Amino acid sequence: MRILITNDDGITAPGLKVMEAIAREIAGPDGEVWTVAPASEQSGVSHCISYIRPMRLEQLDERRFAVEGSPADCVLAGLHDVLKDTPPDLVLSGVNRGHNVAEDTLYSGTIGAAMEAAMHGHKAIAMSQYYGKYNHDLDDPFDAARSHAAPLIRQLLKTAPWHDNAYATFYNLNFPPIPAAEVKGVRTTRQGARKSAAFGVEPQIAHNGRRYLWLSHKADNNSAAQGTDAYEAAQGYATITALHADLTQETALKSIANLDADF
Repeated sequence: MRILITNDDGITAPGLKVMEAIAREIAGPDGEVWTVAPASEQSGVSHCISYIRPMRLEQLDERRFAVEGSPADCVLAGLHDVLKDTPPDLVLSGVNRGHNVAEDTLYSGTIGAAMEAAMHGHKAIAMSQYYGKYNHDLDDPFDAARSHAAPLIRQLLKTAPWHDNAYATFYNLNFPPIPAAEVKGVRTTRQGARKSAAFGVEPQIAHNGRRYLWLSHKADNNSAAQGTDAYEAAQGYATITALHADLTQETALKSIANLDADF
């Protein structure tokens, strides 16, 4: 199996090393793992692409490349340049440092990369590792993802639907902020919605007297509904959410159907 991996934390991120190990396990001894990741951190860029400027591609090692661009750019570079003659069987994005659940999925570059791959017809999975007080100081904060990701990926490859609609399905995996041995199990979940907006701003006066605003993440995962990614991961479960790029609000569309008219 040939696997393309990327992330949004950058080419030097610890989570990318974890993803490389997971990918090697999935690919097997005769497989190939190719890394095409951002040259610097690109957290929060969502599905951004470098539409009005070129992106520099640098080969760092065998099957390892850095791109001065977004995670979605990296997928485009991987699919249409690095692996243009030998397309991957699977695209993996992550392992992100921090969770990507509920509203976070709309901001996440990790999700954006998987979405881009799916839009090009490739099987794609995004993976994220919660950080919290129970894993922050572990020798390996990615212990839960490192230990549990490969079996879940194999199950998805074996049984999950991928190309059952115009916008192909991709999958979002999140691992709870606890040691691997304490993960309670796996839950298939909906994308959650918290009771408050995910982000706010905090003002700060710099030493030069200028006023700046820092973004702050203030959402409470326990405020999301039971059965959603945010809630179940907060309870100690690994979560799997099926996503696609279709933003159509079907219920609202039906309610405005009477507006159809010819002019």
